[in-house]
Amino acid sequence: MKGNIIVVILNNINSFVLLKKILYILIFIAGLNFKTEAQVRSNFVSNDGVKTVKYYPNPAVSYINFEFEKSYDNSYSLIIFNFLGKKVTDIKVTEQKITVSLSDYYRGVYIFQLRDKQGNIVESGKFQIVK
Repeated sequence: MKGNIIVVILNNINSFVLLKKILYILIFIAGLNFKTEAQVRSNFVSNDGVKTVKYYPNPAVSYINFEFEKSYDNSYSLIIFNFLGKKVTDIKVTEQKITVSLSDYYRGVYIFQLRDKQGNIVESGKFQIVK
């Protein structure tokens, strides 16, 4: 009797795993657009085409530098998202040059946003990590 119950439970677990995989495939095929924090834009701040931040090297391996123009605002935040839109890092900009270690990052494309204290996007961009 116990053996039958275990078999039924295992079959239900296998069915659940299969249904979960099918759901992921359907979501991928349907192209459902889930809103993520990286996609939310409120009042993009235009600064007449002048770049506020330079970032290098791109693609990066072990670190990436973010260098801000001399008149940067120290109330800015640098936020890095993975390509799925999950926030990976949130750094308060306190210096003209910030070096971010990529040792805890996976290979792939990342998006950064420079935001002011109201949360408005001042500048955004993407960089690639190749390890």
